[in-house]
Amino acid sequence: MKLEGSCRCGAVTYEMESNTPYPYMRCYCSICRKVGGSGGFAINLRADAGSLKVQGAEAKGIYNATIDGETSPAERHFCKQCGSHLWVWDPRWPGLIHPHAGSVDSPLPTPPETVHIMLEFKPNWIEVPEGPGHVHFQRYPDMSIEDWHKSKGFIE
Repeated sequence: MKLEGSCRCGAVTYEMESNTPYPYMRCYCSICRKVGGSGGFAINLRADAGSLKVQGAEAKGIYNATIDGETSPAERHFCKQCGSHLWVWDPRWPGLIHPHAGSVDSPLPTPPETVHIMLEFKPNWIEVPEGPGHVHFQRYPDMSIEDWHKSKGFIE
């Protein structure tokens, strides 16, 4: 699926190809919440880094988070003009790119369930839905984004 996205002010636009476009996983870690300025979580997809095309790259900045006193190699790309977070790319997995679902302008498919991760770091004021269709993990999930899509029959 071709994903097209942009920042809020329109200075940066992008497109990339994804075979895992269901926005099913919500991350509650402090980096995703605070850097993205989201309502308690960030939703990342997975795409082919080689397919990325960017317009307005000069308006884009990169942030590397510090985790336990060490700078992460993961690059969090954002618009320097409006602050919108766009995607994460990590040189440890150079073929992958993770666009933030909130920056994607293309219609995304509705996931059959929601996986809530990094709940150990969730603030108390955030209510996480319970019950059927909601799966919870204190830290990382037991399946990758690709494996989850395979388990649902969305890819082979």
